Amino acid sequence: MLPATQEPPGTRPLDPGHCLKILILKPSSLGDVVHALPVLRLLKLHLPTSEIFWWIESGLAPLLEGDPDLSGLFRFNRQRWAAPKHWSEIFTAVRGMRRQRFDVAIDLQGLARSAIFTWLANAGTNIGLDTQREGARAAYDRVAPRGSDSEHAVDRYLSVLPMLGVPVHNQFQWLPERPSVAAQVREKWQPGSHRWIMLLPGARWDNKRWPVENFTELARQLLLLAPELKIGILGGSDDRALGHAIAAVDPARCLDLTGRTSLPEMIEWIRLGELTITNDTGPMHVATALHKPVIALFGPTDPNRTGPYGQKENVLQATHLPCVPCLKSYCSYAEPLACLRSITPAQVCAQARRRLFGATVPG
Repeated sequence: MLPATQEPPGTRPLDPGHCLKILILKPSSLGDVVHALPVLRLLKLHLPTSEIFWWIESGLAPLLEGDPDLSGLFRFNRQRWAAPKHWSEIFTAVRGMRRQRFDVAIDLQGLARSAIFTWLANAGTNIGLDTQREGARAAYDRVAPRGSDSEHAVDRYLSVLPMLGVPVHNQFQWLPERPSVAAQVREKWQPGSHRWIMLLPGARWDNKRWPVENFTELARQLLLLAPELKIGILGGSDDRALGHAIAAVDPARCLDLTGRTSLPEMIEWIRLGELTITNDTGPMHVATALHKPVIALFGPTDPNRTGPYGQKENVLQATHLPCVPCLKSYCSYAEPLACLRSITPAQVCAQARRRLFGATVPG
């Protein structure tokens, strides 16, 4: 329970002067962690003396390392901890969490493993989402009410805050700049004063990937718009073939960054860019968190729930097809990938031109 000097959570706002210890559990994925960051920002704004920790998957830890609103991280190594010989590390991590004597644990993942770690953290009060997945609710003392089926993930996570009396608004910096990383990007790649368009051709599911030949044609059309435009292609090492194909359009004006940036460097590249054109993938949410305009290419997924937050008007999706959105990781439609192939490079370029030049359209 919360300290006896306070009312139970949700009855009235917490005293901003009271120091709480809070644990947020949201280990993955990149987009989901970015979606959850407003919870951290608003907690720290309203409860500035509190100490907030985050339980995160090891590979995503660089996203939050050194974050000014966090007092520490607990790393979750899913692949390593799957092997019995490493189970002692789990016990060490749990002991570390329990030593913090958390007042509140907030599980924003809503899966069995996050619910188990929420329970093991032994916080005074456990708060979670109203979910039927994997029996996670059994670990929670309080459950945030479920919204509509089309509720965006960001708003879903923010629904835990009223239970703590924390007001919800947008007056915060979602992803603060890291000056040292920004300087490192400028030193390594010397982007200069060009107007950069960032392309994100990868995605976890194959059927969320706009065809690479469309991206290459789009690159050709974009570079014709103005001589000061340059293109950066971002992605992981698995996207190198895509990046190579797109950059080959004009090696002097296309910079293939796939597999070459750290996570913080990728974020600063998106911050540096003027427009991001992207599949439904984690870095898309980085762009919206940075308040950068996006053009989001959607196929099987629902942009109402996981689209670019606050930029739904910038989604291109073939909603005339009966299967859209199918929410499946594979395509079973008679015409494979018809949802994505229906979006043409000319459509995307026209929207990019409006975003970049407005009424003063070159050519």
